[in-house]
Amino acid sequence: MKNKWVEIKQLAFRKVEHVKDEVQQLLLKIQNGEGVEPKEIALLKSRKLIVPQIWKGYSVRKGPKYAPKRKKAATDLTREHLQRGDWKELEFKEYNFNAKGPPAEGGHLHPLLKVRKQLKMIFLQMGFEEMPTSNYVESSFWNFDALFQPQQHPARDSHDTFFLQAPSTTSRLPEDYVERVKSVHEHGGYGSRGYGYVWQREEANKNLLRTHTTAVSSRMLYELAKQEKFVPKKYFSIDRVFRNEAVDRTHLAEFHQIEGLVCDRGLTLGDLIGVLHDFFSRLGMSKLRFKPAYNPYTEPSMEIFSYHEGLGKWVEIGNSGMFRPEMLLPMGLPEDVRVIAWGLSLERPTMILYGIDNIRDLFGHKVDLWLIKRNPICRIGIDGVDSETSEDIV
Repeated sequence: MKNKWVEIKQLAFRKVEHVKDEVQQLLLKIQNGEGVEPKEIALLKSRKLIVPQIWKGYSVRKGPKYAPKRKKAATDLTREHLQRGDWKELEFKEYNFNAKGPPAEGGHLHPLLKVRKQLKMIFLQMGFEEMPTSNYVESSFWNFDALFQPQQHPARDSHDTFFLQAPSTTSRLPEDYVERVKSVHEHGGYGSRGYGYVWQREEANKNLLRTHTTAVSSRMLYELAKQEKFVPKKYFSIDRVFRNEAVDRTHLAEFHQIEGLVCDRGLTLGDLIGVLHDFFSRLGMSKLRFKPAYNPYTEPSMEIFSYHEGLGKWVEIGNSGMFRPEMLLPMGLPEDVRVIAWGLSLERPTMILYGIDNIRDLFGHKVDLWLIKRNPICRIGIDGVDSETSEDIV
């Protein structure tokens, strides 16, 4: 009808003698590879008589670097190349001096290290000398007996202390000092009745992981007593200790202990309280309270409490006391020499400063590396110091 080939009047009548099928002609041209106008192609595509297909052809020929076997370009000249002598035949990869290397990953300080550094600076500003604390393994003698702690004390039980299997004992103890310690345990002396039990050398020889850094303090005081002339000393230490305790959100089997002591003639409990106020005020803790306590090697002994503004209550922050004569006099220190000491953990103030409520998120294998990379600067001891020192701290 559109091409006027037929006419319909009740019946269909033919109007032309010969019909020229142009669509067929276009399809034949396409089949024979002849050119067809774009509008004609669009017409055939709209009638879905043709479907476009793309044919890609490649021409492959030998290039200037053709080789029957692929060689990997060397990036470095090594000793093996020189020894084998094949360095002359090597093809080296060109260096791209404009390429950017991998981003440098710098080291980051753990929050414990930051707080430890600031605490160490506070001790040094107060004139204290750091004690060597590199020996994690101690004998029971220095850890317990030299501190006038009885051998039947619960802290010396295997449920509270890690004892070594190899080497299980030590044979390097000062014999004359050991005899004096044994005597004061069994029979007393220096104004004390002692404990009245049979002291066993085998128990004192047992090796263990130190339960407190006071074992180091006992060694240092013994060395101080051996000097010909007594010299007052102020010592401190910040290092790791070990306890056989159940692990929970506030306790670990290993933690860090901060300890300070002052050894001088005629010291009193008032001197201890004054030093504690000076020390903790530098930590930002000006409100202190003291509560009587018991320790085997200090008398009198005090627990230290500080008022926590955030919690709105008094929180225990440490322990303190004066070393007993039963501990000091067997060492050989003069009778008028007194030692005041105090200690606290490193983890507790660090957790408060950085808002951590689970100690396992601060120390151990569960620590998030993101915490190590993004924790802020430690402000302990920065306020109140001169500007030159402050710049060094930052």
